[in-house]
Amino acid sequence: MTLYIDPPTWPGHGRLWSHLVSDVSFEELHAFAAEIGCPPRAFERDHYDVPEAHYADAVRAGAREVGSKELVRRLTAAGLRRPKGRPAPAGRPSGP
Repeated sequence: MTLYIDPPTWPGHGRLWSHLVSDVSFEELHAFAAEIGCPPRAFERDHYDVPEAHYADAVRAGAREVGSKELVRRLTAAGLRRPKGRPAPAGRPSGP
């Protein structure tokens, strides 16, 4: 299992957020997110938004800490990147 999380530096709703991604599959990502208690509503296109308070939980469960640029690079290299306004690639599920 290879999951990655960037530092909680993204502001929103009065908190800081991280992004949790897989470089293998969305199935792996959804399973890991469920294991650490991320609700399905936290999934956005190609990642889960993880509040700062749960960052350490994700790391303890096995997510590898990487910078935001590295996270996007790995997601793109895996063919799992879904920028806003683009449809999901054929054969890829769109959500949990």
